[in-house]
Amino acid sequence: MTHPNLAELTEPQAIAHILEHSRTVAVVGLSPKAHRDSYRVAQYMQQHGWRIVPVNPVAAASAAPILGEPVYATLTEAAQQQKIDLVDVFRNSAEVPPVVDEAIAIGAAALWLQLGVQHDAALAKARSAGMVAVQDRCLKVEHARRAAN
Repeated sequence: MTHPNLAELTEPQAIAHILEHSRTVAVVGLSPKAHRDSYRVAQYMQQHGWRIVPVNPVAAASAAPILGEPVYATLTEAAQQQKIDLVDVFRNSAEVPPVVDEAIAIGAAALWLQLGVQHDAALAKARSAGMVAVQDRCLKVEHARRAAN
């Protein structure tokens, strides 16, 4: 059986692939505030056995951990400490291209742009670099949906 190019997977296939093959997720824009979506999603994934790697330059400056994990100012800094499988982005859509460039540079296998985060050109760039990529979806919702089936 031949496997399609990972970058050409349909969205449902890409979601399934990411959920099956990722366990260490860098959460770009992870807030230290428990009421924020980024915190709730990361906490949920952590409770389901995923390693959370917070990336937030403002929070990193305080040196206070988020969800018990050290916070990094950049993806590059985080990747020097552990291999990142998935880059999950909680940033404004306009801020996605440099995050994608950094995700490609660190060799992340997958990119996830959270609900409300869309950037077609950056998504295409990630895919052309061989990354499995999803946009405008919630990692927690998709994980829970898959776990329920």
